[in-house]
Amino acid sequence: MKCFSDELNQGLLDQQAFMFGHRLMGHSALSLANLGSALPALPAGQVFYSSGLLNEKDDFDRAHLDRPNGLTLEATIENIRTSNSYVMVRKPEAHPSFQPLFQDLLSDVRSLCKSRGMGDSVVDPMLYLFIASPNSVTPFHIDRYSTFLLQFQGSKEVCVFAPWDERVASSEICESFMAYGGKRPLWRDEMAPLGHTFQFKPGEALHIPFMAGHHVKNGPDDVSISMSIIFNSSKTARQSMAMRMNHLMRPTLGRIGLTPKPVGSDAVRDQLKATAWQGCYSAARMAGLVGSRQDAK
Repeated sequence: MKCFSDELNQGLLDQQAFMFGHRLMGHSALSLANLGSALPALPAGQVFYSSGLLNEKDDFDRAHLDRPNGLTLEATIENIRTSNSYVMVRKPEAHPSFQPLFQDLLSDVRSLCKSRGMGDSVVDPMLYLFIASPNSVTPFHIDRYSTFLLQFQGSKEVCVFAPWDERVASSEICESFMAYGGKRPLWRDEMAPLGHTFQFKPGEALHIPFMAGHHVKNGPDDVSISMSIIFNSSKTARQSMAMRMNHLMRPTLGRIGLTPKPVGSDAVRDQLKATAWQGCYSAARMAGLVGSRQDAK
């Protein structure tokens, strides 16, 4: 592989979190000089920045709105070591300097999915770039994708919880979150013993499985620069649609005292639900009740 080291344990993909090495240290796209010129050139809707003085309970998706740092993007990046700030960039591959890096990572992800019998199609892949002041925190959250997180500068602690663990987030909450239904997984202090903490330094990578909750604290000594590639395999894309179908069915089933079976325990049932979701979505689209396909992701 071009980016990931050979000791990567492919059998654990989307089963549990694990660490391995990456081969991208010193990549020109991640230099401070390139970041300083590339990030301001991206559309404003792809670059989010906030105070880094957050905790596990904060809403990660709204941090840039609820906890602004009072600086411009340029001033945030220039003073990132001392400004207690957190910068998150969605799809930095929109800038030409990140395109070769994105294609190399995507090639590795496709190879891994194919070797695991998941097919070689990768759904909705994209990069996220994170630049954070020392001691800044990424609040607890669950992604709608599988993730490979790569560290380039600074250190961090990443606490990851087992995917599909009802003690961390119930099926109902996860389904609502996946369907953009208004609920999201929330941090509760009693969850803390359930997580596994990884000590993370430059040159290392971490796989965070689909539906695995996690939170991050950056080390005290240096600015942290990390990047993730997120994606769905054909399997997790199917599970995502099945979860949306569960969310859609819950009110109707609830009126007769039933609840939908959780996604992830029966592949055939998940496929039927995913197919039903696609039919419901197509019908709603034809009726003008929903917008583009992106709304269903």
